[in-house]
Amino acid sequence: MKKLLILAVLFSLCTIGLAQETQREPSARTEDRITREVRHELLMLPYFTVFDYIAYKVNGYEVTLLGQVVRPTLKSDAENVVKRIEGVEKVNNEIEVLPPSPMDERLRLRVFRAIYGYPPLQKYDLGVQKPIRIIVKNGRLTLEGVVDSEGDKNLVGLRANGVSGIFSVTNNLQVVNS
Repeated sequence: MKKLLILAVLFSLCTIGLAQETQREPSARTEDRITREVRHELLMLPYFTVFDYIAYKVNGYEVTLLGQVVRPTLKSDAENVVKRIEGVEKVNNEIEVLPPSPMDERLRLRVFRAIYGYPPLQKYDLGVQKPIRIIVKNGRLTLEGVVDSEGDKNLVGLRANGVSGIFSVTNNLQVVNS
């Protein structure tokens, strides 16, 4: 009789444990909410500039931050705001802090002027958060972000390649479907 009672108690504890485990899976709605809030919080960071690129992946209650930033404080600020979002249990901060370099800083400014100062591309200069991100590391340029057309993507690449002092250009711009 005691063995039967002990087996019943163990069985019920196992089923409670399984029930709690299945409750830990977030709904699609919860994951969408977390995704929207992460995006909003990252865009609201005060020192997030056109020379920084932050991407993220949401997997359940876990958020992974990716990208490159110029200031180390931006890396920690991004992690801190994401940690405070309701439902986020873990943050993996894989953001790279770019090494300080006067040469890279000059190249960033020259590329910015070449892209955003060019009349056919000035439409992208509207608003606080620029859609084309300029990442320079050791003289190598990576373009991240979004543009309206394949022609604009190619034009941005041409303008960036025309800046002297750039060793290579990687154009990761995405075309937004209108």
